[in-house]
Amino acid sequence: MDSVRPLPCRQSLSERPKSATMFLELANAQQRISELEKALQEARAVALTDPLTGALNRRGFDEAYRRESARARRKGACIALAMIDLDDFKKINDEFGHATGDGALVQLVRILRSGLRPSDILCRFGGEEFVVLLPETRRGDAAAAIRRIQRRFAAQTLPGTETQLTFSAGVTAQNCGESLEETLARVDAATYTAKRNGKNCVVTG
Repeated sequence: MDSVRPLPCRQSLSERPKSATMFLELANAQQRISELEKALQEARAVALTDPLTGALNRRGFDEAYRRESARARRKGACIALAMIDLDDFKKINDEFGHATGDGALVQLVRILRSGLRPSDILCRFGGEEFVVLLPETRRGDAAAAIRRIQRRFAAQTLPGTETQLTFSAGVTAQNCGESLEETLARVDAATYTAKRNGKNCVVTG
């Protein structure tokens, strides 16, 4: 007599809702994890960014510098730094108010970004002072790039006024074995020279 083979085991009706529930719980958990990761990324970006201009703050710049300096050492490439100081910022604030002064800073950042490469890094160091890090760039090429941006910026006027906007800048390239603080001191001195030379100019150091 032939033995009767048992039918293949099928999932019972009572088990199906459990599986569906587990699947939904897993999908919801993954969505929550994605949302938390996104929130953490946004919070980190806020912590590294100047809230007015959207440029990096000093903390963000320090992180970017460490990354780019390590890359430059591996490649044997140059790093150039430019310091940019908005001319007559105190006068703008005194005559037109701090809101207009803030608008001038935002306009400066907009013009800088339009003239910089995607790989260049822009930071607001404080007040009306900005620093640009230009990876794989020699000092002369960096100075030429900043001068082009300077001409574009000088062609603008302060919104709602006839006041011309200008900036002074120092540009240098980091020397082999030089610390960031040493390079910043040199580019700061070059910027100060640009101010003394009548403003609206670029000085290399």
